[in-house]
Amino acid sequence: MGKTIRLTTAQALVRFLDNQYIEHNGEELKFVNGVFGIFGHGVVVGLGEALAAADHGLRFYQAKNEQGAGHAAIGYAKQNNRLRMMAVCSSIGPGALNMVTAAGTATANRLPVLFLPGDAYACRQPDPVLQQIETPHDYTTTASDAFRAVSRYWDRVNRPEQLMIALINAFRVLTDPAETGAVTVSLPQDVQGEVYDYPEEFLAKRIHHLEPRIPTKGQIQRAVTMIRAAKKPLVICGGGVRYSGAAEELGDFCRTFHIPIGETQGGKGTVLWDHPYNLSGIGSTGSRGANTLAKEADLIIAVGTRLGDFTTCSKWLFQNPDARFLGINIAPFDAYKMNGEPLIADAKLTLEALIAALPGYRSGWGERIEEVKREWDAEVDRLYHLEDPAGLAQVRVLGELNEGLLPADAVVVSGSGSIPSDMQRVWRTRVRDTYHVEYAFSCMGYEIAAALGVKIAQPAKEVVALVGDGAYTMLHTELLTAVQEGKKIIVVVLDNAGFHCIDNLQHSQGIIHFGNEWKTRDSVSGRLEGASVQVDYAKNAESWGAIGLRARTAAELREAVGQALAAKGPVLIDVKVTPKSMTYGYESWWRVGTAQVSANPEVVKAAEQMAAELTKARMF
Repeated sequence: MGKTIRLTTAQALVRFLDNQYIEHNGEELKFVNGVFGIFGHGVVVGLGEALAAADHGLRFYQAKNEQGAGHAAIGYAKQNNRLRMMAVCSSIGPGALNMVTAAGTATANRLPVLFLPGDAYACRQPDPVLQQIETPHDYTTTASDAFRAVSRYWDRVNRPEQLMIALINAFRVLTDPAETGAVTVSLPQDVQGEVYDYPEEFLAKRIHHLEPRIPTKGQIQRAVTMIRAAKKPLVICGGGVRYSGAAEELGDFCRTFHIPIGETQGGKGTVLWDHPYNLSGIGSTGSRGANTLAKEADLIIAVGTRLGDFTTCSKWLFQNPDARFLGINIAPFDAYKMNGEPLIADAKLTLEALIAALPGYRSGWGERIEEVKREWDAEVDRLYHLEDPAGLAQVRVLGELNEGLLPADAVVVSGSGSIPSDMQRVWRTRVRDTYHVEYAFSCMGYEIAAALGVKIAQPAKEVVALVGDGAYTMLHTELLTAVQEGKKIIVVVLDNAGFHCIDNLQHSQGIIHFGNEWKTRDSVSGRLEGASVQVDYAKNAESWGAIGLRARTAAELREAVGQALAAKGPVLIDVKVTPKSMTYGYESWWRVGTAQVSANPEVVKAAEQMAAELTKARMF
């Protein structure tokens, strides 16, 4: 055995994190660049002591909510295309459980984040320690076990020497593009401070090599056979295209073979909006053009997508009975979906190989692609200039921002409500890696925290969080962290006084408007159907130390954005938009659990319609 160094478990953890590197395309990058967290009793004297030392290069960011800390780390990892990441730490009990939602967000989006929750004493002597969950039937269970369901790898370090195997396995997963997501290493608070003679070899610089999976000759031959047999193929561009760096290859593939593109939220903006084959979003929140052609397609080439129900319209979208699926993905779990032919390999290398292997092929779409793209562009132009007599329409706000108010390279961040639906349909991405929308988990409260993470990742760019009033009130505390860190983010709150995305779903299924509009309780009926609640979000931002601005008209919006861009620190623009002024479905459907029995005849009718459409959906 070689030389050792005597350290606490937490000190060894910090040294290990500080020495992890990624090698990608010949470039060596520091992989772990900092730690977000909140110190409580279960972490401050252990891991906190190690972080407080000056012998490492990890920057500590003091979050204001543990979920926000996790979302900031996710935003940072996503904007760095998974080549850099952060760790997140917390105390035990409630602090740890606050991170579980963020861990689910990381895993659903396949983004690397290391969660380090504090835990109860491994020695069990002071049990029950403050904030400990006691499980009478299984004393090994603590609050940190809640992370098991949302982690790609989970471990608990009950002895100092266990740290070595735990961290090697943790980074095996964090650096694997097919397996990555939330990794949880739970740290009992006594073990954090316990000492061990760690091998210097374990703490030395470690380089993780990202080597793309090369498609085999047989895989390419099978794919070529499928494509040559197809008259109307269609490509779904997923987030894997972005992470593979395959934007040029996908654009060339579709241009060469005359194949249309529909974008997922994760893949949107990888191929820019004005590419002649890019028909914008696909699925339940997709464009009319992409969805119309998807219904006719006889081959769906799913590149780097997890094929969620919004992308497939709950497996209803692909109406051609002869339609087949080709899943190009580094993750077998995703490549096999929709009963697809799996091509488990890197997207960039696969597309390059297919371009070379398909000389002379051209789809049979003819002029249809150009026609539907032209029609959709005209529809977006109409929406961008929509005049709403009741006030400022939400889709008009997006048009104003996208058409010239924001710099073309500004990064826009969103994640829940009707705003991502509108953006997937109408946002025109002009610079790659500037469309940052979390929709695999559609986690309310992601937006502002993630915008902070994005700004840390790309400090020279304007970063704009587009957030509804519902998501803002759910989690906006990292706006204070942005003020504290001097990180300028622009938060645009689109206030329609309610959870109107869900209100739309509720009413579309025949249910009365109930519990989703922000109204006071009526003194007569006792229900939430009184006056609309009015909130001044600009004043709320000012209380955090940010600049607060307001807009009620398009002219006021233009003036406010100009002021925001000229500002030096965080800015919030409170934009009052008219309810129901978002976009609605274009040739799409979404399966929901409508009540099959109800005293309301409109609900019964909606259930019958749901059952009728369900007969058109694929089963697997």
